[in-house]
Amino acid sequence: MKMSFPLLISTVILSISCTVPVACATGEKSEAGAIETLLSGTFKPAAPGAAVIVTRNGQALFRKGYGMADLELQVPIEPDMVFRLGSVTKQFTAVAILMLEEQGKLSVSDPITKFLPDYPTQGQTITVEHLLTHTSGIRSYTEMPEWLPQWRKDFTLSELIDFFKNQPMDFAPDERWLYDNSGYILLGAIIEKVSGQTYEDFIRTKIFEPLGMKHSYYDHTERIIPKRVKGYERSSSGFQNAAYLSMTQPYAAGSLASSVDDLALWDSALWSNKLLKPESLAKAHKAHVLKTGRVTGYGYGWAIGTYEGHRTVEHGGGINGFATYALSLPDDRVFVAILTNGSAGPDASPESLAVQMAGIAIGKPVVKPVGISMKAEQLDRYTGVYAINDKEQRFITREGAQLYSQRSGGTRYAIQPLSETEFFFPGSLSRLAFTPDSSGKIVRVELRPRVGPVEEAVRTDKPLPARKEVQVDSTTLQKYAGVYELAPNFLLTVTLEDGKLMTQATGQSKVQVFPESETKFFLKVTDAQVEFIKDDAGNVTSLKLYQGGQIVPARKVK
Repeated sequence: MKMSFPLLISTVILSISCTVPVACATGEKSEAGAIETLLSGTFKPAAPGAAVIVTRNGQALFRKGYGMADLELQVPIEPDMVFRLGSVTKQFTAVAILMLEEQGKLSVSDPITKFLPDYPTQGQTITVEHLLTHTSGIRSYTEMPEWLPQWRKDFTLSELIDFFKNQPMDFAPDERWLYDNSGYILLGAIIEKVSGQTYEDFIRTKIFEPLGMKHSYYDHTERIIPKRVKGYERSSSGFQNAAYLSMTQPYAAGSLASSVDDLALWDSALWSNKLLKPESLAKAHKAHVLKTGRVTGYGYGWAIGTYEGHRTVEHGGGINGFATYALSLPDDRVFVAILTNGSAGPDASPESLAVQMAGIAIGKPVVKPVGISMKAEQLDRYTGVYAINDKEQRFITREGAQLYSQRSGGTRYAIQPLSETEFFFPGSLSRLAFTPDSSGKIVRVELRPRVGPVEEAVRTDKPLPARKEVQVDSTTLQKYAGVYELAPNFLLTVTLEDGKLMTQATGQSKVQVFPESETKFFLKVTDAQVEFIKDDAGNVTSLKLYQGGQIVPARKVK
């Protein structure tokens, strides 16, 4: 489950006679045309797509649907349709907490044991604010390998909390920032305890209904929800229905569903003080500062950032079959929401598209960075192992004339030099900044994302991990081909193509794995390994996936 604000917008304004996306004002036509060009080149008519809205000064600058809401019935997406929001839910949860604080029923400085007295805090004082800001140190249940096989299970709230509450802490409260879905589960429980209502009823009666958000819901798979869009995932043959996930599990961290129109209503209500006093909203939109003095770039349910010197508050969401983003430039009175159901890939993520649309709306379109040229031997100056903390590293590696950055347990990304000290990720506004010492030796690197906390890593003398590729004959490789179940409806398909062993997880791209022994293989695009398991007769029966310090077994099902 994976990561927004001006005058109240009425549905009358959103459906006025002027045809959207070509806006009424002459000066807006070119902006709407630029947004149309951006999106029509991204979403294909016969594939899953997106609903999009861009507002300025409380009026729709652009509003349109792209692609298919239902591939089986060939129903196209309309902008008033309902999508799962994923972690865009978190801002609703955060506002609910602040509403209760304004009523005097809690304080964000309260320890969580005031409301959840049986929660094992492992000797630490964990506050409501720690949960809101992802600084509690509580293990996120979505990072637990035990969670994958549980996707179809309906949990009660107490069962869901029991599932993660005894996990070891990742760090002491306020020492670090680490995205944490468990924290928002606990916030939902606190809302229920304090308000006397279920989380679902509180959000419906205190937010959705008063604001006229008629296309917003706590999503239930079995419920009939008008205009609800289906979610899809990429497969080797195209698209498939997204893997089932019980919506009892994302709960206050990611179970809400809405339309772009309703998100625009929500955005306007916040900035016109219909739910919170200005000082309460300001707390939510202030980046939290750790006890070390480091700024996290995250407030209460929103990431806090800038674009070309303009303040932003924003958040994205990712949940089976859906990827979403809501972004506001409050000082410009511009709001952007994009809700997708499966077709936007990594080169056209909802975040990237939202930023590009916002840039167009404020007259500062995203400019593609132009890199400088460096020879391979110059790039070696930056390669090495950089320690983020005592458990995690960033690896800077080179292949030919291309430099790569990879966080331990994460995906490998190409980086290009903007200067001798700054590199960019193609297709992203994030940067890597290298720091040399007085002799010119690189001693530190900082990941500077467009939003979120800056991540510093200090260069070490550790050698880069080296994995030596060996030769394995095609007859042996063919034995590994098949389908392996990592979790219900979450499969890893292994194929042999032109002598290369390829793997593809549900909803993800196909990637090659390289042999380091007859049964053990490694990925180059991410820090992960696969080991195939044979029975006594030599038949391949299962595999183990090693990633992020975790081991996930998967039995061969086909």
